[in-house]
Amino acid sequence: VQSAHTARRRGSGTDWAAIRQLYDALLAVAGSPVVAINRAVAIAETEGATAGLAALYVLGEDKRLQEYQPYWAARAGLLARLGNVKQAAQAYDQAIGLERDPALRRFLQGEKAKLVGG
Repeated sequence: VQSAHTARRRGSGTDWAAIRQLYDALLAVAGSPVVAINRAVAIAETEGATAGLAALYVLGEDKRLQEYQPYWAARAGLLARLGNVKQAAQAYDQAIGLERDPALRRFLQGEKAKLVGG
């Protein structure tokens, strides 16, 4: 997966279809909710934000993810891409509240500020 992401640095762009296939295979082997979140983002890149968000919503039933910042950040980003500002802002708030790293917290706060215009 990492090599597929780094291909864009060589000027060939990000091959999201390949990344999606890699996450499909990894999910079949590992079954990890973290892998499933990354797969949902890859789905959003290949099939659109609505499809990616649908993949995330299925994961929302996993109670462990309710306290997992990357789930909320991914959800916020996809909701924002769809223009669901209120829901995206709420998801950013959740992600910000869960994040302990000050730099990541500032990044998430900045993303929310861009979204809500402040």
